[in-house]
Amino acid sequence: MTNQIADAKSAKTALNPIFIIGALFFVFGFVTWLNAVLIPYLKIACELNNFESYLVAFAFYISYLVMAIPSGMVLKKTGFKKGMALGLAVMALGALIFIPAAMSRTYVLFLLGLFVQGTGLALLQTASNPYITILGPPESAAKRISIMGICNKLAGAIAPIALGAVVLKDTDSLLQRLNSMDLASKAAELDELASRVIVPYIIIILVLVILAVVLNRSSLPEVDADQEDEVSAKANTNKTSILQFPHLLLCALALFLYVGVEVIAGDTIISYGASWGISLSTAKYFTTATLISMIVGYFIGVICIPRYLSQQTALKFSAILGIILSLAAIFTSGFVSVAFIALLGLANSLVWPALWPLGLAGLGRFTKIGSSILIMGIAGGAILPLLYGYLADMTSTQSAYWIMVPCYLYILYFAVYGYKVRTT
Repeated sequence: MTNQIADAKSAKTALNPIFIIGALFFVFGFVTWLNAVLIPYLKIACELNNFESYLVAFAFYISYLVMAIPSGMVLKKTGFKKGMALGLAVMALGALIFIPAAMSRTYVLFLLGLFVQGTGLALLQTASNPYITILGPPESAAKRISIMGICNKLAGAIAPIALGAVVLKDTDSLLQRLNSMDLASKAAELDELASRVIVPYIIIILVLVILAVVLNRSSLPEVDADQEDEVSAKANTNKTSILQFPHLLLCALALFLYVGVEVIAGDTIISYGASWGISLSTAKYFTTATLISMIVGYFIGVICIPRYLSQQTALKFSAILGIILSLAAIFTSGFVSVAFIALLGLANSLVWPALWPLGLAGLGRFTKIGSSILIMGIAGGAILPLLYGYLADMTSTQSAYWIMVPCYLYILYFAVYGYKVRTT
């Protein structure tokens, strides 16, 4: 009887960290996928073209490139728990910048706020992804990350609807009225539109601060990411630099391209739907459809990995499906084409969970710096959507999706061969 009670307590203790990290994935999923609404919203409020509007994604995701290595240095000093609490506090500061940005309708301030939010998320992601990878058997890491992905994308599915209901309300009629207004009336209408974001972001600030305090006082255990098993220790005896792990660098490029296509699928779909004449009141739900597709994929991962599918096989299937759906979106039209972009969520869902364990495999004491390198790859969400916006202005919103095909081809290469590249 005593042993049963002890086993129950041990199981509960093991689950607590997963619940806590799951809550964090929910938070940064919610904040991240607000961008899908902010892009068309700020395009109207700040009178932007496609290229300029996708600076929203650029400002947010470029922070991962700039701050990933500093984040790894911070974590060495603070540990995982305090580092994640600090990340939440920095995110709250970024959300706070949105208030003066909205009051003055200054696009540069909005971008600064997004960069600061991304900085906090870089710290959170640098800590939470290796934490959940290490927190259990390596062969089931993709399953644990899939569970985190469900939390992340569930929040992402809710976020565009919640924010869109506030900031995109009646924007279709507003766009029609703006064409017949004088400059003073137009400025007043746009100022009112910009102010709609203030209350939602005040709520976000309060939630982030509360979570930072709760996390800092939680019982979340530290894990030793620098500890090596016997095999890794022997293999890494002569290793002095992270650059001696080519599979990690190839993985970072795969992650760069993956995040780029994931953000393109989620953040461009509202504007893409509008380009086919679909009203914003309807199009605001399209990002949610993309993220629901991702959630379905994550559930498949939880059920099938590693029992029926290896992490590598799941990555191969995802890349092939991404190529097929991208081409289908390019060669169809209207709602059908939009539906294929939404279904890219299914193709994208298992890429992130598979890349992390494959990239961190065998790093041992280099795990924290390796995690920072992978986090830098998230900058793909800054660069590729911006290129998409440029191509959309130069050609069309549909033709610009050609950018995704070579990205999935490289991910397929990594799944077949790249993850096996090692140095002796």
